[in-house]
Amino acid sequence: MDAVDPSRLVQHAFARGVLPQRGRDTTVVAAGKAAWLMAHAVANYAPGSVTRGLIAGPRAGSTAQPPGLQWYDAGHPYPNEASVAAGRHALRLAAECRQRRETLVVLLSGGASAMLASPAAELTIEDKQATGRAVMQAGFAIDRLNCVRKHLSDVKGGRLAAAAGRVLTMVISDVHGPVPNDPSVIGSGPTVPDPTTFEDALEIVRKVPAVPGRVRQHLERGAKGRLPETIKPGDPRLEELQYEIIGDRTTALDGARRAAEALNYRVIVFEEPTTGEARDAARDFLRRAERAAERGRRACILAAGETTVTVAGNGQGGRNQEFVLAAVPALAALEREAVLASVGTDGVDGPTDAGGAVADPNTLARARDAQLDWYSTLTNNDAYHFFEPLGDLIAWGPTGTNVGDVQLLLID
Repeated sequence: MDAVDPSRLVQHAFARGVLPQRGRDTTVVAAGKAAWLMAHAVANYAPGSVTRGLIAGPRAGSTAQPPGLQWYDAGHPYPNEASVAAGRHALRLAAECRQRRETLVVLLSGGASAMLASPAAELTIEDKQATGRAVMQAGFAIDRLNCVRKHLSDVKGGRLAAAAGRVLTMVISDVHGPVPNDPSVIGSGPTVPDPTTFEDALEIVRKVPAVPGRVRQHLERGAKGRLPETIKPGDPRLEELQYEIIGDRTTALDGARRAAEALNYRVIVFEEPTTGEARDAARDFLRRAERAAERGRRACILAAGETTVTVAGNGQGGRNQEFVLAAVPALAALEREAVLASVGTDGVDGPTDAGGAVADPNTLARARDAQLDWYSTLTNNDAYHFFEPLGDLIAWGPTGTNVGDVQLLLID
């Protein structure tokens, strides 16, 4: 977590000279789970002075609100009214930057898609909330979800940059696939060209019956050419863009590797991102990790990414908790000492107060003693109420950053 501290990442970016306008006033739009700390770092380290802007995201600890920046307590995973107010404010700031020929500094991190919202004219925030919920629960990956979001928005899909003209974007990325750190997916790409179309978005929602009819009609009009598309590659309004990834899941893995090596573990890192259905990814991770770890040597196996959960039950949990829960029987069958954990680097896993969970070969027996049924809990997507009575939830609280999830197996 120290490795993906937003203040440290922004400071390192400035040391590399990513902000060229020295001695000039700076306008900032910060959105996402790391927005507060990223904006604070820019205010501290920018060569000029931050004179105006906004923060759309959770307040981080006791760090003071930077002067000149308006804070919006924007929602996640679904946008709220504060998200809409932030999105509209961002568009006003962008237009002012274009008029003044100033650079708009945009700071994006995980959650920005929900926290910076401006619904297209005939849509409501309720339409966007219902659509996001339906597409997520259908198990679509983030690139598909954000394809839909971009085509329901006035700020996403390059529209913020088109309004501003000259833009510097600094990103802490939680996008792992299908294209790692894809700028058009991170935060739904408010400052970069968008290759997707209304027809792409319509194809997705056709598979999701719970999407509101007004949203379907909007996408159908767009697919027929009756609404302006998102900003496409080659658009002259996007000629003055600078885009910097300052941290991602590999940054977190490097930090975890260093910590484990300092404790004399043999470290094995699975370089490809952990993706797919959480319960399937967990079993695959455990099988690969057991094969990779040599008997007689203690090892730390690391991976990172972001899984999905197709919700079939009415329980409570999140993808990290479900990941660990799915692996509990396989852990019980291990003939070696082991501890498995999966945790969101944002400290928040689904609509719960936990960031993830931990399990070991004794977890299944302890659950039976506590009259907890593993199978029915997994079937009901109720991992929280499996781990909470056992005291095996990881509860950091919000961390002020986000690069996705980290999986960890210690084995001896």
